[in-house]
This record gives sequence, C-alpha cells and structure tokens, in this order.
Amino acid sequence: SIGIAANTKGGEDADELLRNADAAMYAAKSKGKARCELFAIDMHTTVLRRLELQNELQRAVRNQEFTIQYQPIMELKTGGIAKVEALVRWEHPSRGLVPPMDFIPAAEETGLIVDIGRFVLEQACSQVQQWQVQHQGGRALEVGVNVSARQLQDSALARDVAAALERSGLDPQNLTLEITESVLMEDVEATIDRLKELKALGVKLAIDDFGTGYSSLSYLQQFPVDVLKIDRTFVKVIDGTKEDSALVSAIVKLGHTFGLQLVAEGVETADQLAALTAMSCDRAQGYLFARPLWATEMGSFLARGDARRAAAG
Repeated sequence: SIGIAANTKGGEDADELLRNADAAMYAAKSKGKARCELFAIDMHTTVLRRLELQNELQRAVRNQEFTIQYQPIMELKTGGIAKVEALVRWEHPSRGLVPPMDFIPAAEETGLIVDIGRFVLEQACSQVQQWQVQHQGGRALEVGVNVSARQLQDSALARDVAAALERSGLDPQNLTLEITESVLMEDVEATIDRLKELKALGVKLAIDDFGTGYSSLSYLQQFPVDVLKIDRTFVKVIDGTKEDSALVSAIVKLGHTFGLQLVAEGVETADQLAALTAMSCDRAQGYLFARPLWATEMGSFLARGDARRAAAG
C-alpha cells in the first residue's frame, strides 16, 4: 500500500508531508490494500478516528470490556449440538456493542489482538468445560476459537493455548483453532511450523471461510488441518436444485477425500439444510439453528437439547 502527498501549497514541511503520506497509506489499506492513494484533507479526520479507536482499544483491554457470544454448530446426522464457536464482542461503555468489523482490523494493526485472543481462549475453554459438566451428560462439547494473522505470527501462541487448556481442564481434542484461508497463505513455511506446534498440543485445526482464498490442493495436503468450514457465500446460493449444490458438493467430496470434517457456514433455510444433509456434509451453523448467543442464552439452548435427548431416549 502506498500513500502519496504532494507539496501543492508550497508551505508544507517534511514532517507534514510524511504525516499526509502516512494518512494516504492507511486510506489505501482500508480500501483493500495493494493500491496507492493520493492525500486528501478529509483523510486527517480518518487518521484521528483511527488513533482514537486505538486508544480506546488499549483502555478496553485494560478494563476487560470484551465478552463472548457463542453460536451452536449442529451435527447433521443426529441433529444434536456438537460444538459452539466463540465470537468476541466489545461492550463499549458509551457506544454499546461495537461490531467486530469495526475494531478487529485496528486490534490487528496495533497487536492488541494478541491480548484479546488470549482472553477469548481462556474464557471459551473455561465456559465450554463448565457446559460439558452441566449439559452434555458425559458427551463431548467442542469449541471453535478464531486465530488471527497476528496471533499466528506470535511465538507465544502455542504456550497461550496450552495454558488455557490446563487452567480450564478442557480436553485438547475439544478445542478447534479456526484460521482463515488467506491468513494461512501469508507465509506458508512459517505457518506450517506454527500449525505443527499447535497440533502437538492435541487440538484440532480448521480452515475458515474455505473457498474464498487462493490455496491450492498441494497446500491443503501440507497443512495439518482437521476441518474445512465452507464459506457462507457458497452455501447461500443453494436452493435445492442440483446445479446450485454442485460446488458445495464438490468441496464436501474434496474434504472427505483428504479425511477432513466439513462444516457449512451461514445456513439459513430448510432447503439448504436438506441439500447439505443429502451431500453428506458433517456439520452446519447459521441462523436456521440460532444466532450468536450470550453465555446464559447458550446455556438455555444446551438445556433444551438435553430435554430433547431425554424425551427421545
């Protein structure tokens, strides 16, 4: 990303030109990266907002303003709850709930995502271990936790995961670390080494948003992953016809060929669910089952699942 500032008025000194070019560079990044932008006056406002957000994020980490919602992931063969995905939320003291898309990029840029990710790991592992005791009747309940690019680059990641597992008592096999396809491809050799460190702990690894990146089949063989999560953009076009299901069906078959578990994201209709079941997709999540829930709501959701199992048994 390149930012360009021109000495148009004749009065700008070197420091001002650099500040303006820096603002233009961040504008280029915000528009998708790998591009250049010419400085405009309104970019100063954007820079000030970015600095304010970074300061607020630092305060939020200190004051523990982050919390977690959980979205259930269903086993298609049984219709039962197999897993929950932990989703971080920021409860801002004055603005209320801040959407992840509004703060995650800034957290990545500042490196604060490492502290936030450590918090999510600790809380999610502890909460799911409690739910296993309360609701699952001896059956395993898994949890998926997202890992960002900055976290994956952090040499302490495996140590943080091990500490969260030890403190919570959660079986490593019940923790899945979810990494987006594009993040995996940023530095393939270093990524494979880090994934091997994590696999040595006994946890599972998932490629999130599969199909939206640019990984090749050779890389899919190299990455020591266990799960493919099919991106919602492919799932949403399924309407029950064979043609619209063909691509997702091919991904399911590909994943099974590699011995991977397949999870469909963004399932919203009964037709999508029926098509995914017919093509032997393993699991699914989406609004058809439940929106992301607060911990107390998720506990009630699990309790209803207990009641259904008791009635069926």
